[in-house]
Amino acid sequence: MTRRGALIVVSGPSGVGKDSVLKAFMPGRRDIMLSISATTRPPRVNEIDGEHYHFISQDAFKDMIAKDEMLEYAEYAGNYYGTPRQWVEENLRRGMHVILEIELVGALKIRALMPEAVFVFLMPPSLSTLRDRLIGRGTETPSSISARMEAAKKEILQASAYDYIIVNHTLPDSCEKLSAIIGAAAQRASHLKDIIQEVTKDA
Repeated sequence: MTRRGALIVVSGPSGVGKDSVLKAFMPGRRDIMLSISATTRPPRVNEIDGEHYHFISQDAFKDMIAKDEMLEYAEYAGNYYGTPRQWVEENLRRGMHVILEIELVGALKIRALMPEAVFVFLMPPSLSTLRDRLIGRGTETPSSISARMEAAKKEILQASAYDYIIVNHTLPDSCEKLSAIIGAAAQRASHLKDIIQEVTKDA
């Protein structure tokens, strides 16, 4: 019997290092898949369909919403972003752990739909560190940095809604903690009900 994989939802404020942590974490992990979101916005330079996003039309996206084929979705600046349900479910059924890197609003929707998922919030060591990281990008204007910092404060205040918090001091430390969380999630009693049934079937 193939054990169902665990669904891991990772969130955190802009600039906290979610992409960097997952990029460092994923190589060599054949038991884990990183979910790829769908979006209706056009690809940017160097973005590849099916690798960075699934780029689809607005009509196709709305059709998926109508058919309940999105686990969660949101609209930003006239474009839709969301998580296709079928891909996630198929990989969980075949025993793969699936990581969703999504914003807090989407994570709360997943919590309502799939309470068995494990929710991880990536936290900056301090707000000043977060500001320094945003400035270090070299792509943000002062006004956008201020807006992102205000959003970050609101998101951090809701971090207690998650199961785990990882303070992103260094990439190796954050990767080690994420690995431990996924390992523990795979062994939860609620996740291994099939094992209980298997062991006791001949009792």
